[in-house]
This record gives sequence, C-alpha cells and structure tokens, in this order.
Amino acid sequence: MEFLDTVRKRRMVRAFAGKPVDPDLVDQLCDMARRAPSAGNSQGTAFLVLDQPESVGRYWDVTLAPHRRLTFRWPGLVDAPVLVLVAVRPGAYTDRYAEADKAATGLGEATDAWPVPYWWVDAGAAIEHLLLGAVDVGLGACLFGLFDHEAAVASAFAVPDGWRFVATVALGWPRADEPGRSAGRARRPLDEVLHRNNW
Repeated sequence: MEFLDTVRKRRMVRAFAGKPVDPDLVDQLCDMARRAPSAGNSQGTAFLVLDQPESVGRYWDVTLAPHRRLTFRWPGLVDAPVLVLVAVRPGAYTDRYAEADKAATGLGEATDAWPVPYWWVDAGAAIEHLLLGAVDVGLGACLFGLFDHEAAVASAFAVPDGWRFVATVALGWPRADEPGRSAGRARRPLDEVLHRNNW
C-alpha cells in the first residue's frame, strides 16, 4: 500500500473477527514500532503482547469486569485476538542522559528535569508506527488508555517496577463496526494548523 493511502485509511477499529493473527506478523509490527524515534536513542519503550485467549481474557477481567461488558458500547473490541500494551521506562531516559555525551544537558539528574517528558513522545511515535503498520498489512487496530487500571494490569502481568503503561493497542482482522462518536468531526483545514515562519 502506498504510504499516503495507509495514513488516510487509518482509523480506530472497534470490532474484530475471532480469527487469530499470526504471531510472526505481530512481531513484525512490534519490530517496526521499536524503530520509532527515541530521544538520545534512549530506547525506553517496550511492548507486552497478549495473544493467548487466557492472557487477553485476564486483561479484560482486570479492566472491564464481566458485568460491565453487558452494557459496553463496543462489545466487538473485546473480540480482538491480540492486545499490545505499550510501556515506557522513564529511568531509561535519565540513565541515557547521565552518560558522558549527554550529561551537560542536566536531564540525567531526574525525570522532573525534563521540561517535556520525551518518554511519552517516543511512545506515541512507536504507537503510530504500530497503527500504520497494522493498516498496511490489512489488520484493524484501536488505541485506548488503561486509565485507573494501569497498576492492576501491571500487577496482573508481573511488569517490573519503573515501567509505565502508555496505552493498549487492540489488533485483529476487522469486521464491520460503528464509527466512534468523534469520527464525524471534520479535520481542521491545513491553513488552520500550519504556521510558516511566524504564528
């Protein structure tokens, strides 16, 4: 698929066919995602892939109790055969920026020394690689947050201390679904978002 077509076709898919996704394909997508930009090449992003029914079910049990699923607006989302949890380790950035070639920045002293916490930026870039890669191979994908379930999910999957979840990306073969409430909002025109040489 041409890159511009991939970008234009990308949308959040909230209903999935039960058909499994080849683990090698998921690995290829995560490999693409790990190649996203990273401040100082800190590489503080990692992926927890849940692709077995038991682990996917455990995720939903922690984040969306069975009784809540009865009224959940997007029941087809729970059918996604793969969930990729994107995590960051802020300490990777302070460790990297404490090294000799970056120490003069002062960003190696503590995470609060960072005026912009680039671990979130870098994770966003990795997520976009994952979302676009999914479209390119014909998969559907949906990005959503863990919100107040982050600690419980980390505990349920034995995530080591120091890691923070950014989001979950559901992956699978798409089936017809209802667009999200925000899908009908028009994109702001380019001349409203592009400022050249001065705001």
